[in-house]
Amino acid sequence: MLQCDQRFSKDNKNNSDALKFEGILVIQNDKGLHTRPSTELVKCTCKFTSQINLILDDTVVNAKSILGILMLAACKGTKIKIEAQGEDAKEAVEAIQKLAQQKFHISY
Repeated sequence: MLQCDQRFSKDNKNNSDALKFEGILVIQNDKGLHTRPSTELVKCTCKFTSQINLILDDTVVNAKSILGILMLAACKGTKIKIEAQGEDAKEAVEAIQKLAQQKFHISY
């Protein structure tokens, strides 16, 4: 599920529109979002210039921070909201969702 919300960003130096995309990440790994899949997630998100946050309940973490991701303590079946804002936000959300569908390239 991918949603787009286009908003004006005052922080943008050239005052152009910044794109904001949202999606849902479902943890499919049997052991949840532990260190190895979290590392793969950080590798994925660091390729993008957009600000990317993961939201679970009332906890918001930077998707480029392994410690933040581990704080979520997400087990199998957990649905995490993805929010990305920036020029490559759509691509970032899609890449994260694809990575999750591929179980973070981890097989047990």
